[in-house]
Amino acid sequence: MDVYFKNINQELKNHQRAIPCLLVDLDLLDENIAEALSNFRNDASLRVVVKSLPSVQLIEYILQKTNSNKLMVFHQPFLTDLASRLDNKAGVLLGKPMPIKTAEYFYNNLPQQHNGFNPFTQIQWLVDTEKRIEEYINLAKQFNQKLRLNIEIDVGLHRGGFSSLKSLTKGLSLIENNQNFVEFSGFMGYDPHVVKLPKIIRSQKKALQLANQFYKKCQTLVQDDFPELWNENLTFNGAGSPTLELHKEQNSPINDIAIGSCFVKSTTFDIPSLRNYKPAAFIATPVLKTFSNTTLPGLEKLKQFFTKKSAFIYGGFWKADYYYPKGVKQNNLFGASTNQTMINIPKNISLQIDEFVFLRPHQSEFVFLQFGEILPIRNGKIQQPWQLLNNF
Repeated sequence: MDVYFKNINQELKNHQRAIPCLLVDLDLLDENIAEALSNFRNDASLRVVVKSLPSVQLIEYILQKTNSNKLMVFHQPFLTDLASRLDNKAGVLLGKPMPIKTAEYFYNNLPQQHNGFNPFTQIQWLVDTEKRIEEYINLAKQFNQKLRLNIEIDVGLHRGGFSSLKSLTKGLSLIENNQNFVEFSGFMGYDPHVVKLPKIIRSQKKALQLANQFYKKCQTLVQDDFPELWNENLTFNGAGSPTLELHKEQNSPINDIAIGSCFVKSTTFDIPSLRNYKPAAFIATPVLKTFSNTTLPGLEKLKQFFTKKSAFIYGGFWKADYYYPKGVKQNNLFGASTNQTMINIPKNISLQIDEFVFLRPHQSEFVFLQFGEILPIRNGKIQQPWQLLNNF
């Protein structure tokens, strides 16, 4: 670890400017991509989660490496930005239900230039209630265009979606009776609770069994009661980075697996099911000031008791953990700051002004957007910056 970060530290010191920056190591990213692909069934598609990787080049890189053309999008500005970049082979599934005003806004503000992407046939809108289905039917009528609807089902997370076959029957009936305007495109059932529930509440094996059972019952309902809606190209989405390896068995009901965070592995994903993945994203920020001890406001007379070295860094208060040098910590008595954060440094660590401190983000989806760009690292060298998706 010392050699790796000392090398990156020197690279950053030689870089064109010294501000807080977001690094993605492409060599480590490649290892995580290979690990993910090793857990994929031949009959399942990989769908890249955009919110976890909100950079144009990063998404393109992973799509190419995984031979995928499928995306999951959670944010309308991202969808609008991507609509100008995707081609006629791409497929988009919304990861959460969009308010109908937002869907309407998207269609009323489509980019003028695109690469053949059809926003009506290549997007699956997520619907979680009968009311939402009715709203999208009315929107389709308004535009005189058929919309594709993917139904969110509750497989045990209890964050919304159809939770009973009775309610699902009503939702499917609405779609069946309005096939001139909407098309049933499949189900989405998200199951992170399977690996996050305490064992004392429910075992992982039992939670997965219950989730898969309900998913299969929903599929059977379509086959038996709504045969006109059934076809072999339906999207049965599920999983996510935490439960990816649980769906590599042939008896899994899903054929479309959405993952993103495992590729860069932020700290939230330091979990047993992702133990083979490596951290590939880091925040690096320069040291502005250093002190041989720690002096706190109002406690100057107690200075001799605060013996740890201290420093102030450029920025701070990110959703992130200090990672290198080992033992560096925020001084909680001084308090967090987004401007200059005080850190304490072990006595045996040498940290000079203009050197860099490295942190690991808690998550990628929000933290990445706090930086103007991504600095890719290849073979220990900084590459050309990658731009972030438009967030507004």
